[in-house]
Amino acid sequence: MDKFDDNTRTELEAAAFRRLLQHLDDNKDVQNIDLMILADFCRNCLSKWLVSAAEARGEQLTYEEAREYVYGMPYSEWKELYQAPATPEQLAALEARQAQKSAKE
Repeated sequence: MDKFDDNTRTELEAAAFRRLLQHLDDNKDVQNIDLMILADFCRNCLSKWLVSAAEARGEQLTYEEAREYVYGMPYSEWKELYQAPATPEQLAALEARQAQKSAKE
């Protein structure tokens, strides 16, 4: 990526991010808790990162606006339509993941 100028690199990164959002939208069955267990980030994390990036540029973007962008609809609607209750196994795996992270710190 170093061979590209800043503008081209930014455009490529933005295209990859949009593709990631599309992939997540195409796979709504993948729950946020599963993403957290496996990759230590979820759709809400992406939303928070967008807010942080906007703030770093002096722009205003609320968390809810960012979540609507990431989820493709209001979060409350997505949650009602697609978010399944976490299973005991998922909760245990997430707790183990968090404990593993804490042990490394």
